[in-house]
Amino acid sequence: MSQTDLKAAYRTIMDDHFPPHMEISFIDGEERQTLSFDKTSWQIDGIDKGLRYGENPGQEAALYRLVNGNLTLGDVTAVQPGQYLASNAELVQSGKHPGKTNITDADAALNILRYLTATPAAVIMKHNNPCGAAMADTLCEAYHKANMADRLAAFGGAIALNREVDKATAELIIENYSEVVIAPEFADGVMDLFATKKNLRVMRIGNMNRLQDFATQRVVDVKSLIDGGMIMQWSYQPEARCVDDFLPAVTTYRDKEYRINREPTAQERSDMLFGWLVEAGVTSNSVLYVKDGVTVGIGTGEQDRVGVAEIARDKAYRKLADRLCWEQHGIPYNTLTDADQRAAIDSHVAEAKGGLRGCCMVSDAFFPFRDGVEVGIREGITSVVQPGGSARDFESIEACNEANVAMVYTGQRSFRH
Repeated sequence: MSQTDLKAAYRTIMDDHFPPHMEISFIDGEERQTLSFDKTSWQIDGIDKGLRYGENPGQEAALYRLVNGNLTLGDVTAVQPGQYLASNAELVQSGKHPGKTNITDADAALNILRYLTATPAAVIMKHNNPCGAAMADTLCEAYHKANMADRLAAFGGAIALNREVDKATAELIIENYSEVVIAPEFADGVMDLFATKKNLRVMRIGNMNRLQDFATQRVVDVKSLIDGGMIMQWSYQPEARCVDDFLPAVTTYRDKEYRINREPTAQERSDMLFGWLVEAGVTSNSVLYVKDGVTVGIGTGEQDRVGVAEIARDKAYRKLADRLCWEQHGIPYNTLTDADQRAAIDSHVAEAKGGLRGCCMVSDAFFPFRDGVEVGIREGITSVVQPGGSARDFESIEACNEANVAMVYTGQRSFRH
């Protein structure tokens, strides 16, 4: 196969043989609860087009939106029909019309943004994980901080914004290559700017102004198995959604109580909450470092907690070096050849410990031993938020007390697979 043929695979538009309607029924004796779905498509150049393809070219895919039915199991009721977000996004600029990963990245970003509605916020998703997330006083500042948190990974990402996109923000966005921009609205002149990026998909999410309503609503999360079987579960919700929901870090081991010595400051509590809510949208095992409402290092999808803490640490060092190089010299750090300039940046990054000094360390599950928190403590973190619940929680408490690091528990794991 020629190189041209390989590239053509990504321009493929799959035939879609999925039916226009779908129903899922939950049956308990004579009781039947049915959820009804319609397939979503977009009018592009007078033609109805559904998903471009699935996770990879060659995989047919279809997007369905919930249009009817109610589901209550025990004391939990599913989200009601018609409250559309990514499943029925308005495509205001098609570019190459969306595929499965574009929609799931948009949805994963909304999963985080629904907890960050109080201030302007930006999340940039890549492969179903955030590469940068930030809150700020303005949308432009939030986007800039999220983008510079991991400028390299943001290339080709899905940008989700929780306020109307103004021209200042749009001008920053078009400086880079992005796959998708989703927002509740676009100010005058913004779409003219986006039109200069012909392959950019721009989606208006009409319900984003009600995004906070989704923070307490659940859906049925479906995982299909290789043999056709399915696992059904209710979607995850973080129970700690304000700083008052955190629990004191205290445990008992062999009849001795261990308690954290230092209470977190107000800024540390704010970062703890921001980090924990971003954590809800990160693939496990994961560890995050955050500071001043911005992600500094994000480690995802690892098998051991120490390893993922180290990955997040190492990424923080690399991303800070790249950001400094870009700000000072306008080129990526990896292409910087001037030995003196590289040495100056390396020295700055080492002194700042990758920007990790003063960070909050966030873990989606408990630390089984003290070696996990020690990865962050060695870099100068000042606070930790984690679920707690390890048989050896006392080790993490001792490690934090020795370094005068504050720590709180959430009492809830935040795995996402």
